[in-house]
Amino acid sequence: MNDTISLLKRRRSVPPPMMTGPGPTADELATILTVASRVPDHGKLAPWRFVVFDGRARERVGRLALAIRLEDKPDLDEAARAEEEQRFARAPLVVAVVSRAAPHVKIPEWEQVLSAGAVCMNMIVAARALGFSATWLTGWMAYDVRFRAAIGLAEHERIAGFIHIGKAAASIEDRPRPPLAEITTNFPE
Repeated sequence: MNDTISLLKRRRSVPPPMMTGPGPTADELATILTVASRVPDHGKLAPWRFVVFDGRARERVGRLALAIRLEDKPDLDEAARAEEEQRFARAPLVVAVVSRAAPHVKIPEWEQVLSAGAVCMNMIVAARALGFSATWLTGWMAYDVRFRAAIGLAEHERIAGFIHIGKAAASIEDRPRPPLAEITTNFPE
């Protein structure tokens, strides 16, 4: 089996609380983002971009998330407040993949959205190939217009995912995968 197939067959999400450092270096991150951006992109629109949360920026965005959450749920208990505040600090690095899908004369928006999803997956594979663990999450913040504005997104931009990257603090068991026979059909000849 070649190295790429072997890597893909072992891919497994690691929950951010089970991640530790170090995170990627600046050069490793540049490689990860470069690989992430090499996806199908009909029309060469680059209908996505990145927002990187590293170092103290992870704590700062966590405080933003908590402040917004408290607007809706001012009675959050201390544990829930801590959870919100630490949401982006649990992994050494978090990258938001931002979908910039928009109406286009030739390229359907759906194709642009799918391209952003492909960016997320390429980022996970690139991180894994460099020896890191990575997890693709969204959460309430991805859908909250106030949060998106607070991190600098334009009104039409959406979060395709927050990719948490770090080292696995412990081995993670694989979850059951669907048998191919249950998810595959052959169109009749």
